[in-house]
Amino acid sequence: MPQIIMEDLHKTFRVPVRQEGFLNAVKSVIRREHHTVRALQEISFTLDEGELVGYIGPNGAGKSTTVKIMSGILVPDSGRCEILGNTPWKQRVKHVRNIGVVFGQRSQLWWDVPVIESFDLLRDIYRVPQSDYTRMRDELTAVLSLGPLLEVPVRQLSLGQRMRCELAASLLHRPPVLFLDEPTIGLDAVSKIAVRDFIRRINRERNVTVILTTHDMDDIEALCSRVMVIGRGKLLFDGDIHRLRNTVTPERIMKIDFTSPPRRLDFPCTSLAFFDDCHVEFRFNPTESPVTDLIGMISRENGIRDFVVENPPIEEIVAKMYGGFAL
Repeated sequence: MPQIIMEDLHKTFRVPVRQEGFLNAVKSVIRREHHTVRALQEISFTLDEGELVGYIGPNGAGKSTTVKIMSGILVPDSGRCEILGNTPWKQRVKHVRNIGVVFGQRSQLWWDVPVIESFDLLRDIYRVPQSDYTRMRDELTAVLSLGPLLEVPVRQLSLGQRMRCELAASLLHRPPVLFLDEPTIGLDAVSKIAVRDFIRRINRERNVTVILTTHDMDDIEALCSRVMVIGRGKLLFDGDIHRLRNTVTPERIMKIDFTSPPRRLDFPCTSLAFFDDCHVEFRFNPTESPVTDLIGMISRENGIRDFVVENPPIEEIVAKMYGGFAL
């Protein structure tokens, strides 16, 4: 049975309309106008235990709204949401024991106290037995290299240090489900790698189910076997990255290093993407021109030192998909 079940979920918001100008400001006090924003429309999916899923889409697509409903923060207008058999907004206390949540732009740590005191407070909130808490805290401290940070007030931490502490805080009560909303936003390369490695580790070693929302496509490629794309409140795609690529475009990139500047660059079923002395990049459709045939044609005209065939960057694929749906 799936751990997470979402069926025909709808959520709308009434947003006040405010036009500029003093007169319009006075009118809005007397008679306020609103327009309706459909944040989620007919959202349905299921997740099994141990899945690590990327949930992506442009700003305003409905990603955070979905996570807030699954966390029990928001109540949908209609539809079904069950996580480990609980309805998040109806069985809040029981539900929050089973989930961990990290919002990249919000903190669950107390700003002016040392990190260790925030951890102790969370132990009390979740009523974790002292022995279990100590064991889990020490393990997370070692894995995330938090030792030097535990006695430091949260406000004195760098963003990367705080995010590592936020991850540890969300897992102190050993939840089987983890929601990560932009966990690597603003992090430097070293911190991103550390966070990714940790997410991958808890997913593989503890079978924690993870939903990751992010605009960083490197996070998606590095971590997720399954991707869900949302736009304007609707689920546009649900499948693996390979199928996402082929759904949008079958195009591939061939990078070639020649032994000398090439004599010919116009080959059938290819387009020249980049040219610099002896290095050339072609774009081609392998269904129209197989790699072996293409290499044969090129090598007959030019000497090849090395070549590699790559998929287009995932950012490019997702951008094309957004464009196709006019998002």
